[in-house]
Amino acid sequence: MTFNYIIHSKDIMNEYKIIPIITDYIKPGESYDSIIHQASKYLKDGDFLVISETPIAISQGRIVDEKNFKPSLVAVLLADVWAKYLWGYILGPVFRIRSRTIQNLKKLPKEARNHKQLILDYYGYKHALKPASEAGVDLSNVPGSSVCLLPEDPDAVVADISAKIISNYNKDVTVVIVDTDVTYQLRGTKFTSIPIAMPGIKKNLGIFAYMLGRIGKVKGPTPLAVSNNEDAEKIIKIAKIAEDYQKEKEISMATVYDMTETFNEDITGVTIEMLESVEHAPAVIIRKR
Repeated sequence: MTFNYIIHSKDIMNEYKIIPIITDYIKPGESYDSIIHQASKYLKDGDFLVISETPIAISQGRIVDEKNFKPSLVAVLLADVWAKYLWGYILGPVFRIRSRTIQNLKKLPKEARNHKQLILDYYGYKHALKPASEAGVDLSNVPGSSVCLLPEDPDAVVADISAKIISNYNKDVTVVIVDTDVTYQLRGTKFTSIPIAMPGIKKNLGIFAYMLGRIGKVKGPTPLAVSNNEDAEKIIKIAKIAEDYQKEKEISMATVYDMTETFNEDITGVTIEMLESVEHAPAVIIRKR
């Protein structure tokens, strides 16, 4: 079971028009209105405005410095034994998880202990037992040893963005906030490990979703919130188109390892100034042709 689900863009481009929204780096506490302003130049009625969860969460100040978490014995065992060795060398190959994930697990730094402690403190064991990408906590696109939690009340955020677009630009669009963590499907039920998801997706399953997902089907990234009442299947498809487009165009730093390669710098040395120096595409417009 190798989970490689990049769409060949030729087929998709025949069905949809895809427009990336380029902005400056949104700093902690800074308004996300720059996304709305940039998107307004291209939006039409009926469009989907698909926004990554990370810039929204950063805007809300959902940044936590992992240096402030002292690893317990449990956190050390979870990082050094459970994730790095058992999943990196045994369980990962057995369950045929992506080779890139396996390689990343094998080279987990000692800072992973602090990360596991943060997950234990905020989300508990069912998320800390997940070998990677626990609880949707994002290590990329944030400076130094900080991480970004999922956005607070994403339903209110999509409602706010939708209302501003209608009020200021008279465009009726569907706003979607998406996390790259996977939504799976098994026997007709959609589910995800992360604590937040749109209606129609069972959420907050942690390691249980990750394990069940080995025998299920990968549907795509997880929509956290949608401004209109839409079917989960349809919105996952839209979210997947946006994610795959960004991957193919290489306009995102999906992991902390991408950041270290981009800046040629140890992760703890990445600064806001460095993040501001590269192009950011926090949103994509998806339009049916």
